[in-house]
Amino acid sequence: MFQRSEHGYGQAGLTLTLNASHALPTPRTGWRGLIDRWAEYAGRLEWVPDLGANVGSPSWFRGLLTCTALCLLPILFLPEVRPLPVAVPAPADNQAWEEIRAQTIAPAAWGSDTGKHMAATDAVAALANAPERPTLELTASLGQGDGFARVLERAGVGEGEAHHVANLVSGATNLGDLKPGTQIKLMLGRRTNRNVARPLDFLAFRARLDLGLVLKREGSGLVLQRLPIAVDRTPMRIQGQVGDSLYRSARAAGVPARAVESYIRAIASKLSLGSDVNADARFDLIVEHARAATGETEVGKLLYAGLYRGSRRTQLLQWNVGGRSDWYEASGVGQSRGGGFAQPVAYARISSGFGMRFHPLLGYTRLHRGVDYAAPYGAPIRAVSDGLVANAGWAGGYGNQVRISHSNMLGTSYSHMSRIVVSPGTRVFQGQVIGYVGSTGLSTGPHLHFEAYRSGQVVNPTKISFASTSMLSGNELAQFRAKLSALLRLPVNGSDAVSRPIAEAR
Repeated sequence: MFQRSEHGYGQAGLTLTLNASHALPTPRTGWRGLIDRWAEYAGRLEWVPDLGANVGSPSWFRGLLTCTALCLLPILFLPEVRPLPVAVPAPADNQAWEEIRAQTIAPAAWGSDTGKHMAATDAVAALANAPERPTLELTASLGQGDGFARVLERAGVGEGEAHHVANLVSGATNLGDLKPGTQIKLMLGRRTNRNVARPLDFLAFRARLDLGLVLKREGSGLVLQRLPIAVDRTPMRIQGQVGDSLYRSARAAGVPARAVESYIRAIASKLSLGSDVNADARFDLIVEHARAATGETEVGKLLYAGLYRGSRRTQLLQWNVGGRSDWYEASGVGQSRGGGFAQPVAYARISSGFGMRFHPLLGYTRLHRGVDYAAPYGAPIRAVSDGLVANAGWAGGYGNQVRISHSNMLGTSYSHMSRIVVSPGTRVFQGQVIGYVGSTGLSTGPHLHFEAYRSGQVVNPTKISFASTSMLSGNELAQFRAKLSALLRLPVNGSDAVSRPIAEAR
């Protein structure tokens, strides 16, 4: 245990005992003390401040002094630079210089790779003009909207000869049917002088998939030679499963993009692609296909569109009736067209509706049997639905009139025309122009008087739905079914679906 006296308890004050190690340092005097004070002061200073801050302050000038000193010191202690002594070669004489120049990259007139100078001598006579090649072989390309003769002229054929060649070629094929991008091989012969065009000695190109044309100069004229090419035009049939995407699955099977788009539009006219077509359904397409004996192929339009959903089958065949191509089911039923009221004059307002009215010319009230459309003189009048022209000509107070018989015991008439462009007995289609607005007959101004009939009785045209569905019958239906049966017997050859570009004529 400690005694109270050991810790100073009970003393009047605290007594501290310091040895030599706890003594305070004695400051130096004289020049050593001065150096120590300057060293201590310099150590507290900031010699490398940020020169971007506090510009103009004492610390900034101190930093500038430090930067300047650091830049000058390397320059002051830079060692002396002296050029190294080297031997200077003696200048080359004329013969050595010619040898060197002949072996460097220089114009061919200065020499060759033999190392010997081959400059021109007095025995060389300068030519007035560079000699021309005896013949020129080149390839011309037919552009979009380009003329055949114009292509030849751009290639160097004279204007007169280019038109003569175009006339020869037009006797073998229609120049308007030549596809843009057609490659034409030409050979131009020697000309008598530089002021005239080179004569055409040879020309060859692929006019069609089944025809190549060659022109050769024989004597003083050109002779056209036809090169027929055998072509197999058996349609191509491709089948596959719809999967996640009908479009992507058909393209993966090799169907051209344009044919897939036509197929989807045809199927969509009969089914809902969102609800009626599932991933397990199978598509069946038949497209026009031509394969030349030389290996080139062309894929044409879609002929048949089929979709199989278990036992349910949708089979559509494209068929032409009266100049209009349409998709028909295997039973001979075509697409439905129209629906709702169809206006016979575009952008026209109804000036008088159906019903009782005071006649402006007769001066009494009577039934207005149709609808009047106020339209400018000469505006086109269109059939509201497919049908057969029953009458076309003058009809008393109706003036120039066209009457059309439609399906479902419906009929329409178009009156006061200025001009009629259809004749009785002709078939017309919805939207086809049948005449032009006028003011013939009992009329106060240019307008169309439009009437509609059901079973021979006049009815309000705005209350009729002119939806029509074409049906095949008789001999036409038999031909339709025969073609459909022939197409369905085709084998599946989807591997040949991808067409190759047409090779250039040889």
